[in-house]
Amino acid sequence: MKRILTIWSLLMVMITPLAAIGQWKAYMAYHHITDIEPAGKLVYVLSSNDLFSYNVNDNSVTIYNKVNSLSDSYIDFIAWNNTVKKLIIVYNNQNIDLLDMDDQVENICDYHNKTLLTSKTVYNITINGNDAYLSTASGILKVNMKNAEISDTYYFGEAVNDVTLQNNTIYALTVNGTVYQGNRNNNLTDPASWTTTTDHPAFTDDNDITISNNNGYQEFIAYDRFNKCYWSNQSDGKLQQYTLSDEGIKTVLASNINPEGPKYNLFSYMKIYKGKLYTCGSDNNSQAGIQVLNDDQWTIYEDDGISEKTGVSNVGAYCLDIDPKNEAHIFAGARNGLYEYLDGKFINYYGSDNSPIESYNLTDKEYQLVTGVKYNQSGTLWILNSQAPNTSLIQLKDGHFTKYNKEELMKLNDGGFNNKSNGELSKMMIDSQGLMWFVNNNWVTPALYQYDIINDQIKAYETIINQDGTTITGMYHVYFAEEDLDRNIWIGTDVGPFMLERSEINNGGSTFTQVKVPRNDGTNLADYLLANVDIYSMAIDGGGRKWFGTNGNGVYLISADNNEQIYHFTAENSPLLSDVIRSIVINNTTGEVFFGTDKGLCSYQSDAVTANEEMTKDNVWAYPNPVRPDYTGLITIVGLSFDSDVKILTANGTVVNEGRSNGGSYTWDGCDKNGKRVASGVYMVATATSDGKKGTVCKIAIVN
Repeated sequence: MKRILTIWSLLMVMITPLAAIGQWKAYMAYHHITDIEPAGKLVYVLSSNDLFSYNVNDNSVTIYNKVNSLSDSYIDFIAWNNTVKKLIIVYNNQNIDLLDMDDQVENICDYHNKTLLTSKTVYNITINGNDAYLSTASGILKVNMKNAEISDTYYFGEAVNDVTLQNNTIYALTVNGTVYQGNRNNNLTDPASWTTTTDHPAFTDDNDITISNNNGYQEFIAYDRFNKCYWSNQSDGKLQQYTLSDEGIKTVLASNINPEGPKYNLFSYMKIYKGKLYTCGSDNNSQAGIQVLNDDQWTIYEDDGISEKTGVSNVGAYCLDIDPKNEAHIFAGARNGLYEYLDGKFINYYGSDNSPIESYNLTDKEYQLVTGVKYNQSGTLWILNSQAPNTSLIQLKDGHFTKYNKEELMKLNDGGFNNKSNGELSKMMIDSQGLMWFVNNNWVTPALYQYDIINDQIKAYETIINQDGTTITGMYHVYFAEEDLDRNIWIGTDVGPFMLERSEINNGGSTFTQVKVPRNDGTNLADYLLANVDIYSMAIDGGGRKWFGTNGNGVYLISADNNEQIYHFTAENSPLLSDVIRSIVINNTTGEVFFGTDKGLCSYQSDAVTANEEMTKDNVWAYPNPVRPDYTGLITIVGLSFDSDVKILTANGTVVNEGRSNGGSYTWDGCDKNGKRVASGVYMVATATSDGKKGTVCKIAIVN
């Protein structure tokens, strides 16, 4: 008993647990409500293609996503079936989930997996009895929601926009306006069983009303027959409940109901600055601006009413950077110019009228492409202006613009202009030696560029030749440049990753290394690392490992020596939202790896953090600590120096586990060298630097 009390007394001095290694999170938007489905005590809400519910009894909000419950991401439709007490969820890829009121999910993937010569797009859902009728581009899909199965499919040569039922007859409204009818007693899988008609009931849902308000947003009103009230979306993205009096006056019962999250699911550009995640994204048609995550709270930079101030449409930003002299001061580059923010508020816009920034044809202000922005440590902002007839690289210093036109960047012939700046100059970064790097992600001249700011010299790497003397062909994209812990420069292309070693850079060479991975099959043969994989994004973690995001093939984690594939996460084998990874960044203080996908933002808690230069009793600690009986995950020691030696010992000095740190962290499964769970007790963590100098000791309490 005394021993157990001693262990638990350590609670007063231990650090509280952080996220467990291997834990996934989803950061979904819930701002744009498009459907409301009352279901008794719950109201299900489809918002920004994501799902949440509101409990009218206890006012709680529950979110549903691929990480915590659902089978997929990006929801197109939901519908409540009161007969079977289930919600049907139809995803953009035609996968189907059924969700009951106990949050249990059944997946129906047959239609998603089915190969059709025609489109499988779903346009609408109609509920009748146990069934859900899905109007699709190829006909009607009948889903038995009680048995969680597709019970019938009806094809008659036209896409169906909506379905309604009356008595024993199904009516199908096609996208061409034709209405077909079929008797459910007949074999409706036979197209001959369907006839056209002009005598049919209305294709409307009497419970839902859509109002076009003066401010431009669509208000959806759903009647809740369970609670005798109405629900609607608000222009600020929140759910609201109200009643209608006889005079039609709205009486608000509850308001401001929605989950915490970003405003948009667009994360094509991300960066970590002082522990905060700064993001922006653009699909050229959205209003998405800057969104900042700090301690699980989102700050959305001003994005309403900006068009009235600038005279151009407010579309999403391509890129951003933070003023090193004032972190509240940010610039963002967008399709139609340069935007300046202070304390989250828009303060200035720069385009052809007040700066050297040019449009692609010198007249269209909607296409003044600012595709790169980057501060250096002195506070000078560098700007890339793509597809501009007379400019490419611009400097903004002390409020003054200076053009640095480089012929190496002016090789695009387009729209009646010769030698314009290249099509997509982007992904600026400054390496550990002060050199600026960026790419041209355009098929005309895909390239990597090195810019010596001090000497005003630029070097173009337009042809990729590997160490074997092979010229790489068939390459149309260079997506980014990234520096690893050994100061090598990596690029991601549509034919795989390539590395420009630091020795090659310092010697003025231009030969790229295409990493060879041994097969280890006794043949002495090797394969190029991720050859012909479309490498969209990349980040280096605290252990020097490479996280590669791909365009359609998920995420790869490659060891620091580049010879081992540690993980390959896909949307099928993990909670990853999508296999299209537009951006990756890592919070190297916590080890959280963020993936900006085409379906939103998610993260993975990795086991590598930035190493400390010195290990002390104040910065080396373990979590969870104490390790409770019900905990079966990894125990993590953080605050270590790079590649430090770690030993875990019993109170009498017996080594039960040992190894090397991964960056600044080390993980232990709580077992001894024989794989057996260690006994309850206090275990010592002894560390030493990679050159053998003694480190520090921390303690881990284990209670079985």
